[in-house]
Amino acid sequence: MMHLWLLVAQMIGSMAVYFSLLPAGEIIAQGAMICILAPIAMAAVVIGGMLGANIETMATYSLVCNLATALLAPVIISFTGNGECSMWQILTKVAPLLIAPFIVGQLCRFGLPPVGRWIAEHSRISFYLWLISLIVIVGRTTSFIIDSGTENSRTEIWLAATALVICIAQFSLGRFIGSRYGDTAAGGQSLGQKNTVLAVWMAQSFLHPLSSVAPTAYIVWQNVVNSYQIWKHK
Repeated sequence: MMHLWLLVAQMIGSMAVYFSLLPAGEIIAQGAMICILAPIAMAAVVIGGMLGANIETMATYSLVCNLATALLAPVIISFTGNGECSMWQILTKVAPLLIAPFIVGQLCRFGLPPVGRWIAEHSRISFYLWLISLIVIVGRTTSFIIDSGTENSRTEIWLAATALVICIAQFSLGRFIGSRYGDTAAGGQSLGQKNTVLAVWMAQSFLHPLSSVAPTAYIVWQNVVNSYQIWKHK
């Protein structure tokens, strides 16, 4: 049931925020919408595990959420975007990240048990892999904002501010939903930590390109929240 409520918050919330912010401008509404519509990040399982979340619950939700997004996002974007979006286009972006690690993990588990045990005993390595990817993503974020120029700086500031509010709201709502089912950390990370690279790609491909500033800023905000949570937990 927790998975169901998280999906409802993601899908219904994205549409509700889009139409409520439409009077403020379509670009801002699109940026806010894509920050909510984006599925859970693969790295959310890593951070959730560090915060004491049930990893099995989060891994299951990662599969369910990404597949549901591939199925429903084209429908939502058809009402809010400027271009055609198909389930296959989104699946080609998320399927390799979902399926490839699962296949390799099963091969190690049954074909190379010593390797599988070593990985299980050294699972903290995933945290440092996440840090490396974070350096690359934040670097690309900075480059994108610089390259977008200063003529739209006012809109960009509003997009970044909107992304901050949505980020805090999603982590808070997710933790509330998770607390109702005995896993506060899993709920917060599942709804709050987004696959922002996919969100930026969807915004640039199917929405107004400038709206991608919102998920780009969300990259920074969600990792500030993650850093605070890890520090607080420790």
